[in-house]
Amino acid sequence: MDTDERRGAAAPPAAAPVTDTPPEGGASRVGTSAPGTPRTAAPSAGARIPRQQLWVEEPAIRRRMPDPVRTAAVRAVLILSLTLIQAVVAFLCTLAGSWLAFPMVLSGVAGTVVATWSVLDVWVTRQVWNQRHGVVSVPSSTARRMRRERRAARRAAKAQVRREARIRRRGEGRLSRA
Repeated sequence: MDTDERRGAAAPPAAAPVTDTPPEGGASRVGTSAPGTPRTAAPSAGARIPRQQLWVEEPAIRRRMPDPVRTAAVRAVLILSLTLIQAVVAFLCTLAGSWLAFPMVLSGVAGTVVATWSVLDVWVTRQVWNQRHGVVSVPSSTARRMRRERRAARRAAKAQVRREARIRRRGEGRLSRA
C-alpha cells in the first residue's frame, strides 16, 4: 500500500506533454525519464509528483519465532552483551592496574555462567515449544504398529489374489493333468 493511499489522497493528475513553450512562470523545466518513455513537463506548483516506491515487501523466508522463544532469545542477547562489556572492563582494569580488576574478573566468570545458562534456556524453551505446539515428525509407536499391521494385511491380500490367479491359470483348457 502506498503512502498516498494510506493518507487517502487522490491519484496524481496526468502529466501534460512537453511543449516548446515554457509554462507560465518562467523557464522551462523538463522532467527526466527512462529511455523509451514519453517525456513530460514538470508539474505545476499544486500538482503532486508520483513517487517511486522505496522498498518492496517480500514474503518472509522463515516463520516468526514463538513469543516465549523470542523472549528467551532477547534475554540471552542482553545477558551476553552485558557479559561481553563486563569482560572488556575487566581487561581494561587489569591493564590499568586498578583494584577493580579482581572483582570484575570474578563477576565476569559469574556472568559467563549466567550467559551460558541463558543460551541453554533459549534452546530448552524452543524444544518445549516444538513439543507442545509443533508437529511431531516422528510417529508414535502406536501409529507405527498400526501402519505395520495395515501393510501386512495388504501384502497378504495381494498374495492371496496372486495364488488364486495362479491356480486358475494352471487349470485353464484342461480337464485333468493326466
